This record gives sequence, structure tokens and C-alpha cells, in this order.
Amino acid sequence: MLKPKRPVQRPVALKIRRDDEVQVMAGKDRGKRGRVMRVAPREERVWVAGLNMVKRHTRPRQGAQGPEAGGVIEREGAIHVSNVMLIDPKDDRPTRVGIEREGGKRFRVARRSGTRLD
Repeated sequence: MLKPKRPVQRPVALKIRRDDEVQVMAGKDRGKRGRVMRVAPREERVWVAGLNMVKRHTRPRQGAQGPEAGGVIEREGAIHVSNVMLIDPKDDRPTRVGIEREGGKRFRVARRSGTRLD
């Protein structure tokens, strides 16, 4: 039996990027803030430093040292991009992000204060 083909998805341009300061709006870490370490646009997920910590039980490998030696390792888990909001640099509160176009370029803009983010 053949598997149904998945529709081809274009990578989505997310409004949250690496090194942005964000606040978690939903989930177990609601209200906490952190810096975005990694972004996966196709999966629409972000990894925030120190938040959504998950435990991985890894098997010891021969000749491995440090974190690869095995045991329980804690690291950040992915958070869906809809569950985080960017922090407005002007008033230090969560804001939505808009896009302004000028001279053929896109610029991110904080909706709360209207300041450009990049």
C-alpha cells in the first residue's frame, strides 16, 4: 500500500529570530523570559535558553567523556512559535511583530511602540 504524499511546504519566514528576547505565553514555563538559541522555521518551533527543560536518558558509550558519557541529561526542548512573544526593547513588555517594507527590504517592527527591531 502506498503512503499518501504530504503537501510540499514552503519554509515560513518567522517573525522571531535567533538572539531575540522572548516571553513564554503558554505552557509550563508561562511568564518566563529567555533568549532564543535556535529557530526551526519549517516546524515553526524555537528553543529558548533555560526554558522547557527536558530530560534525556542516554546510554553510556565506549570511550565517551563529559555529557556523552551517559546518564540523565537536561537540555532545552522546542516551543511552538505561537506560544512565545517578542519583548519590546522600548518598554520591556511583550509585543506583536509587524513587517514594514522600505526600498524592497523587510523590517520587523514592534506593534506596541512602533520601533524597528532590526
